[in-house]
Amino acid sequence: MVTDNRPLSPHLQVYRPQLTSVTSILHRFSGLLLSLGMVLVVAWLVALAAGPQAFGTVTGWLASPLGLIVLFVWTIALFYHLFNGIRHLLWDAGWLLELKGAHASGWTVLVLTLVMTAIVWGGLL
Repeated sequence: MVTDNRPLSPHLQVYRPQLTSVTSILHRFSGLLLSLGMVLVVAWLVALAAGPQAFGTVTGWLASPLGLIVLFVWTIALFYHLFNGIRHLLWDAGWLLELKGAHASGWTVLVLTLVMTAIVWGGLL
């Protein structure tokens, strides 16, 4: 194998995180969280079909402090993935591809995620 003495590309630790790269990573992570959260939805539906005792157990766990934290994080992931998915659809249509538009849409996604999560949880509490 022939090797030349050209320098390798710098490692990720050398680069400063950019908004577009961070939002891309968060989009993938939120999709993973949504997939894992669907296990809870299925458990809730199975408990609903199993009867009042099983339903009460699952609902009781979801109402616990840990369950509420899980649901809160799942809500954040849901809204983030939704709004960032819309952003990607706009990119697919050729809109907001320049740096200024990409940054503006990235910050818009983050703000909308926080606002919608606050609205949902503010109405629940």
